Amino acid sequence: MDKKIIEIVDHIDTSQVFSELSDSKSGGICVFVGTVREFTQGEEVISLEFETYKKMALKEMNKIAITAIDKWQLNKVIIRHAVGVKKVEAPVVIVGASSAHRDACFEACRYLIDTLKETVPIWKKEYFENKTVWVSAHP
Repeated sequence: MDKKIIEIVDHIDTSQVFSELSDSKSGGICVFVGTVREFTQGEEVISLEFETYKKMALKEMNKIAITAIDKWQLNKVIIRHAVGVKKVEAPVVIVGASSAHRDACFEACRYLIDTLKETVPIWKKEYFENKTVWVSAHP
C-alpha cells in the first residue's frame, strides 16, 4: 500500500481527507487547508486562478512527500492542489500527515505546505474588480 496521495485536481473535497490519512499505526492526523481569502493587501479578491506544469508539479510534490515520510516516519501523506478558477472560500490546497505521535505530524504538515509553496511550479493569478495580478512568475 502506498503511503502517499499526490494529486493536481479541478476540485478539492475536504470531507475525504480523514479517511485518506487514517491508519491504525497513527495516533495523530494533521491537515492544512489553504483557501481563497476575500482580501489581499486591502483589495477585495473576486477569485484566484491556478495554473501548473502538471508533470513537473507532481514530480516535485512526490519528492516533498518522500522527504517528509522519511524525516518524520509518517504513516501517510497527502498533497493535493487545485487548478482553475476558484471563488472566495474555496479550498485550493490540502496537505496532511498521519504519524504515531502528534509532534511529527504537526512538523511534517508545516514542511509540506511551506515546501510546496517554495518549490512546486504552480502559479496563482489574483482577480480584483479592476485588475488581475500574477502573484509569482515562478516557484
